[in-house]
Amino acid sequence: MGGLMQFVPIILMFVVLYFLMIRPQMKRQKEHKAMVEAVTRGDEVVTSGGILGKVNKVSDVYLSIEVQDGTEIIIQKSAVTTLLPKGTIKSL
Repeated sequence: MGGLMQFVPIILMFVVLYFLMIRPQMKRQKEHKAMVEAVTRGDEVVTSGGILGKVNKVSDVYLSIEVQDGTEIIIQKSAVTTLLPKGTIKSL
């Protein structure tokens, strides 16, 4: 019984670690994945590099984003960090 009591603090540390660090990170990953899958043509996005653009083409892994009139770049879907409300780019 005494040997088992020595492991209780270690087990409690892992439980606290799970609820304070691992679980919230998994939730953020799930939300990001759902947002990236919901990106459609015409959406305005911000990439992880800070580039604002309007989505022109959507494929399985890549997005074509218009950053300026006539200038398009191709990025990976996972690089999208924020989905902006429509009309945000014109208001800047």
